[in-house]
Amino acid sequence: MEQANSTLPKHILVVRVSAMGDVAMLPHAIRALKQAYPELKVTVATREMFRPFFFGLDVDFIYYNTNSEHHGLRGLFHFVHVVKKSGIDAIADTHYVLRSILSTWFLALHGIKFSYIRKGKVEKWFRLGYSKPEAVPLKHTVVRYCDVFRRLGFVFDDPEPITVKPAFENPMGEKKGLWVGFAPFSAHEGKTYPKDLSREAIALLASRYDRVFVHSGFGAEMEFALEMESKYPNVTAVAGKLSLEKEIALISHEDCVVSMDSLVMHLCSLVATPVVSIWGATHPELGFFGYGCDPEGVLQQEMGCRPCSTYGNKECRWGDYRCIRAISPQMVADKVEYIINKNR
Repeated sequence: MEQANSTLPKHILVVRVSAMGDVAMLPHAIRALKQAYPELKVTVATREMFRPFFFGLDVDFIYYNTNSEHHGLRGLFHFVHVVKKSGIDAIADTHYVLRSILSTWFLALHGIKFSYIRKGKVEKWFRLGYSKPEAVPLKHTVVRYCDVFRRLGFVFDDPEPITVKPAFENPMGEKKGLWVGFAPFSAHEGKTYPKDLSREAIALLASRYDRVFVHSGFGAEMEFALEMESKYPNVTAVAGKLSLEKEIALISHEDCVVSMDSLVMHLCSLVATPVVSIWGATHPELGFFGYGCDPEGVLQQEMGCRPCSTYGNKECRWGDYRCIRAISPQMVADKVEYIINKNR
């Protein structure tokens, strides 16, 4: 059980090691906490590569590397030792997986207070296959993060959406005309825009806008982005050209980004960039919509089988991912035009 607080903590450890999109939502909650308690010291335990997500926040880091020094039980005890030396007096476990639970319990034996996230798995499970337009959205993940802090005794309002773009230098040089980002990929097929439709969508976007940037990972995703770059003179593949930090800066200079239920949508919410988000196997009402993003940018088709899973990691029962394919490239291009005109 969570331990009761007699006094407010002075230094808290916030644990969230993965996944990228979930970590990218955490800065919103920390921003609200720090605005209410500016003297509070916050240390974030996460992977080093995720540090750029926390730009503009006065936080320290303990890097959690499960592939090397923090691998296995020995690595877990090493992490506990490092945390004990850091001087924290409370833990906010916003991840709540086996390794974070065990490390929290070990630290609790030394009198350190803790709180952990309630993910709402049961209520999300009851929503599967029930994507009704009138359904009340479940609590947002960012608010669930805030609740972890509140259970440590902190009192503050939910964060306001970010509406002012950060003053990042443009890594792609002087901007002329309208720039659009396109991020059709995700870790799961149920949240990935098919390549044939992506090709058509990029062709439409390239014909309408001055520059189109394809945001992707490496491997097959990067190969696709480079294919599009070679085909259209105003299309640029981002992977391999920019660090994560500079990619975030580029997104802040884009006029609109097309994204799936994936990392890039959450990066847009951190830099106040308008988003057209495509939803297939998952659903924005489950609490993973980009925090503060415009609901008018959502593209989805209500189907009796949607959402089929919370995270999009189940195979399509029909085998064709019809929920994604129902979103045509023309719908994508028209929605981008609408969102850009709305925000100009």
